[in-house]
Amino acid sequence: MYIEQIYTGCLAQASYYLESDGEAIIIDPIRDTDIYIQLLNKRSAKLKYVFETHFHADFVSGHIELTRLTDAQIVFGPNANTLYDIISAKDQQEFNFGNLKIKVLHTPGHTLESVCYLLFSSDNLEKAVFTGDTLFIGEVGRPDLAVSRDVSAADLAGYLYDSLHNVLMQLPASVIVYPGHGAGSACGKNIGTERTSTIGEQKQFNYALQKMSKSEFVNLILDGISEAPDYFLHDVLMNKEGYESISDILQKSLQKLNPQQIKSWINQNAVLLDVRMPNDFENGFIPGSINIGKTGMFAPWVGSIVAPKSNIVIICYPDEENEIISRLARIGYHQVVGYVHGIMEWKLENHELDFVESIHPTKEIFNNKKDQIILDVRKDPELELGFVKDSVHIPLSQITNQYHDIIKSKEYWIYCAGGYRSMIACSILKSKGYNNIKNIYGGFSAIARNMEDA
Repeated sequence: MYIEQIYTGCLAQASYYLESDGEAIIIDPIRDTDIYIQLLNKRSAKLKYVFETHFHADFVSGHIELTRLTDAQIVFGPNANTLYDIISAKDQQEFNFGNLKIKVLHTPGHTLESVCYLLFSSDNLEKAVFTGDTLFIGEVGRPDLAVSRDVSAADLAGYLYDSLHNVLMQLPASVIVYPGHGAGSACGKNIGTERTSTIGEQKQFNYALQKMSKSEFVNLILDGISEAPDYFLHDVLMNKEGYESISDILQKSLQKLNPQQIKSWINQNAVLLDVRMPNDFENGFIPGSINIGKTGMFAPWVGSIVAPKSNIVIICYPDEENEIISRLARIGYHQVVGYVHGIMEWKLENHELDFVESIHPTKEIFNNKKDQIILDVRKDPELELGFVKDSVHIPLSQITNQYHDIIKSKEYWIYCAGGYRSMIACSILKSKGYNNIKNIYGGFSAIARNMEDA
């Protein structure tokens, strides 16, 4: 038996490679499938099945890509409808690979077709369960993404309660839990940082698995769910209907642009996506650019801020364009019209540049603050860690909808946890014509540290 968790940090997503006697299966693969093909080749294994726990909303899965490259079959849970060939498995249906078997556990709640996959050892013992977005470490999946005319979020939360209590919590305590996401994913409210656990540990420590009625559970799970990013529905449809190959996307997107071409795309309302480090961005950028650095939760933030199907011009460091295009494709963003390496060519042709001013959060600066407004762009749960007194709170995910609440005549100092999101917020506001803003270096952690040291 061989199990490998393949974790993609910018999506906070986990896929799984399992192998026995030269036959392999993959669970919930990401879009760019090179890592799986390389693993198959390295281990001289044949891919038999690609298992999907549900129709993913936060990324485009690599199941179709893998079937283009192998003879594998795609397996979804009950009642999954697609425009391509799949096995729509029944609850309790078993699949064999090598000398192992995996059993389908229908666990509706996150979505109606959601399943978990229970792995048995060669001596037929329940070994591990791959829980997708049903059960996370310290959290459970959100039940509001698959609502319809006939099914409400409360209905799905009720189904989730039954799936957890009647299916997963009935497994032996020793069964290893392999979740579909880790900390930072928008598919759960507050997912833990651990990558694996056990059923026993989760029954003991997961707040959602403690003794409570179904109605109490429904109220608890629905409370405090953040609004789902706009791209989620876009990705669900792609996962159901199919998509073009990564190689085709790269071929059409790898177009180096000159300043005149960039200006032309600006006139066509293309999004200028600057993926450089915040400190490089603040020292000069093409006006209107949005800074989402590739070092953070890049793809989800693009999906939260940039509308699906937008034409995108990438501003990046040399030799990064292939990686950035592939990472955008992971969330179904295919309309990259070209790229440029930094701003040097733009600058050499004497085109206008814009800048962001940043300040260090010293006690002296804060004590001398007059009419400036402090803007906190962290997520709601982060406020429990502390916040600046009298600050205004607008989560980054809501900036594009709530920027009208920001008064142009006032000066705003903007912070997040560490500085990544605050620069994104600054760039968005700059693109909307707000120039009276400053970024706070180091975010709340630096603010708290400097106030303590002073």
